[in-house]
Amino acid sequence: MKRKVTGKQQNSKMCFVCGLKNPAGLHAAFYEVEGGELMALFTARAEHQSYPGRLHGGISATILDETIGRAIMIRSQGEVWGVTVEFTMRFKKPVPTDRPVRVIGRIVKDASRFFEGTGEILLEDGTVAVEGQGRYIKMPIEKIADFDRDAQEWKVVAMPDDPAEVEINAVVRP
Repeated sequence: MKRKVTGKQQNSKMCFVCGLKNPAGLHAAFYEVEGGELMALFTARAEHQSYPGRLHGGISATILDETIGRAIMIRSQGEVWGVTVEFTMRFKKPVPTDRPVRVIGRIVKDASRFFEGTGEILLEDGTVAVEGQGRYIKMPIEKIADFDRDAQEWKVVAMPDDPAEVEINAVVRP
């Protein structure tokens, strides 16, 4: 099922996940979609692999945790960030390198100081490759790090291939 993109989140300069100038990074783009979910799009490169042609499990954890943790920014208009308290995941299928990957994150419980979220890494055909869930503490960026938005180039970067709609159906296969 296609879902409308309702917004795009910021990228930065050197973040491993979203940093557009980090030569080793994933260069992921994050899209807010109707229904309150967040979707990351990226294509892993050979330098992100473990076994040949397969994304390293630690990097799968990184992108899934980041996507779920960023989902709170939809509700807070970017004023609150999620800092991971605990995170678990289940690997179901290998995630290939050199192929586009979609990552979905959502909030399932939202309290005053903490939130919980779930998410999936989806293969091109919609198959769920990795499932994750986490618990996060809400914090403003000023309490997390000395963060200069201009110096970090924290901004929405429009790209010619930004989608207006996205396919996020998850296909669960044994």
